[in-house]
Amino acid sequence: MTTLNMPLSQKVRSLKPSATVAVSSRALELKRSGVDVISLSVGEPDFDTPPHVVAAAKAALDAGKTRYTQVGGIPELREAIAAKLQRENGLSYAPEAVIVTSGAKQALFNALFALIDPGDEVLIPSPFWVSYPEMVAFAGGVPVPVTTTPESGYQLDVEALRAAVTPRTKLIMLNSPSNPTGAVYPEQTLREVAALAREHDLIIITDEMYEHIIYDAEHVSIARFAPERTLTVNGASKAYAMTGWRIGYAAGPQPLITAMNAIQSQSTSNANSIAQWAAVTAITDSYAFIEASRAEFHRRRDRIVAGLNDLGLSTPTPQGAFYVMADSTPIHASDLEAARVILDEARVAVVPGADFGAPGRVRLSYAVSLETIEEVLTRFKALLDGL
Repeated sequence: MTTLNMPLSQKVRSLKPSATVAVSSRALELKRSGVDVISLSVGEPDFDTPPHVVAAAKAALDAGKTRYTQVGGIPELREAIAAKLQRENGLSYAPEAVIVTSGAKQALFNALFALIDPGDEVLIPSPFWVSYPEMVAFAGGVPVPVTTTPESGYQLDVEALRAAVTPRTKLIMLNSPSNPTGAVYPEQTLREVAALAREHDLIIITDEMYEHIIYDAEHVSIARFAPERTLTVNGASKAYAMTGWRIGYAAGPQPLITAMNAIQSQSTSNANSIAQWAAVTAITDSYAFIEASRAEFHRRRDRIVAGLNDLGLSTPTPQGAFYVMADSTPIHASDLEAARVILDEARVAVVPGADFGAPGRVRLSYAVSLETIEEVLTRFKALLDGL
């Protein structure tokens, strides 16, 4: 069979694959070959979806709710999201100002393609989720990292953000609590960022996927301070252990939501109909599940942070989410090589920090049992003792 030299677009050729997915794939290959690998690479709760949410999905199936829905989501879910945003975040949105997407990643993708013209700059606090700069570049924009430091707990320096603004700046992308650092931005910082956005006529996209997984801080939505220029993105994946259900959502200024609906109508159309009905129940009634899972994540965070620091792998204490960023230079100067050594010799899959904008560190997810964390620490000790 003749192989065609496929003329792929420059956009696709410049797109980097997700480091998280690459590491997870390598770990799965090793597992399939019989190697005992512990994966700390994927950002996914290890809890099952709550039974009452599963029951709601089964009821929707039994009721035949399996057909196309409105592109932006069923009215019942958009109403539930609007009510949640008012109840939990102090944000007032009509259901028409809400869009339901196939995961929060699609909401971000839709928004960036709705807003970015070629050459527009997007300010992104660093370390950042690996997909942010790739999405911005794919949409034709220029990602501009704004560095934060482990010494500050990766808190955002608003003056550094201000210094990064140029005449081409159009957007600020925030993520609080942060993946990968767990940093939670306090109210004063968010007020100052909102004021900066107003001063320079910038749009804010805030990813609040981990808002319910916070330990030592309080979640505040920046849309409270600049609703007219803020898109709030969230979803069902983390808080309700619904990663595979693929339900995300966004709420914001009506013109932007209308544009995002138009993009979605020409790409995926509606999110999964059964998952939408399940999400209505999850968003409306899951407080007991959220509290129980947060308490368990808190215990895990305390153990892994203490254990890694005891081993000499300097690790700041995250305020939220379920990740830590550990100093990997005692293993190897290169975080890419350190991650390879950890996987090949300790049989633990972690993600190198370079793609997060954090060279010299690796990201570990502690969405695993305490027993697994103890085994990971044991393997790390053996690895370090052997170096």
